[in-house]
Amino acid sequence: MTPAELSHTVLHAVCRAVEEGALRAPVPESVTVERPRAGGRGDYATNVALRLAGPAGRAPRDVAEVLRSRIAQSPGIARIEITGPGFLNITLDSGAQQQLVREVLARGAAYGHGDALAGTRVALGAVDELRGRIWTEAVRALLRSQGAQADIVPGAAETLRPVPAPDTDLFARLGADAARWALLSAASHDRAQTGPRLLVQSESNPLFKVRYAYSRTRALTRAGAELGLRAAPEQHVDEPGLTALIGDHPGVLASAARLRAPDRVARHLEGAADAVLAFQHRVLPVGDEKPSAAHRSLLALAEAAGTVLAGGLSLLGVSAPEYL
Repeated sequence: MTPAELSHTVLHAVCRAVEEGALRAPVPESVTVERPRAGGRGDYATNVALRLAGPAGRAPRDVAEVLRSRIAQSPGIARIEITGPGFLNITLDSGAQQQLVREVLARGAAYGHGDALAGTRVALGAVDELRGRIWTEAVRALLRSQGAQADIVPGAAETLRPVPAPDTDLFARLGADAARWALLSAASHDRAQTGPRLLVQSESNPLFKVRYAYSRTRALTRAGAELGLRAAPEQHVDEPGLTALIGDHPGVLASAARLRAPDRVARHLEGAADAVLAFQHRVLPVGDEKPSAAHRSLLALAEAAGTVLAGGLSLLGVSAPEYL
């Protein structure tokens, strides 16, 4: 992992902490990492917790602990220690990206599912209103993906009531996939956007973009097969943003389940789709270039991203077509 990649990883952890409400402070435009001074620990150190402590109104070591737990979940990180008044000292793990990609490809659609809520029993109240019903179904799927026993029970105390849908003929007008995306991609306190743009075959349409990005990963696999190229995470790929999004997927699903917020999954998928579409042109050999370990690793990362896109869409009840 390069210093630039590590800076991106630390900044991403800050963004996550702010988004999740664990840290109340403005997100800096950049984060500096540098080699520890003589006698220091780890491969790199950052003073970002000290920078954020004042705006957050918290002790630097408290801020460092909030960030430490989130940075530690990122691919490529072996160990993080808090030293002095609140410095984060980071030790890198060689081969972490390859290990992540192997895990994703091995688990397939189950990647991101876990036992964070194992032993939890949740009864969600049945809702007749269209958006409330679809929202409740998606939350139940997310809870179950995290090991909870979740059911929809008439009269249950926990009843989810997002802002109602503006009309009730969405499924007839938009089709099942676009209708579900419309009802789930906006936060529960926001009105669902159900206009005709959901049917536009363009990357300006978030639903099309996510499904198109998935179809591109499948097209790369097919094209690779024609060249005799099979995915294999043999080398590190310089794609910190995409790698971080893949690595974040389990945490996003767990957070969405706990907060009853399927819209978090939709936003995560949009970010992953953007990263895939920017990355796709690097994957396959060009011209007389021979397939190599680098191409096999690029293809493996693309397939891992496709797995995240398909798995997230499935939890929202939206299909992921291989051809689009």
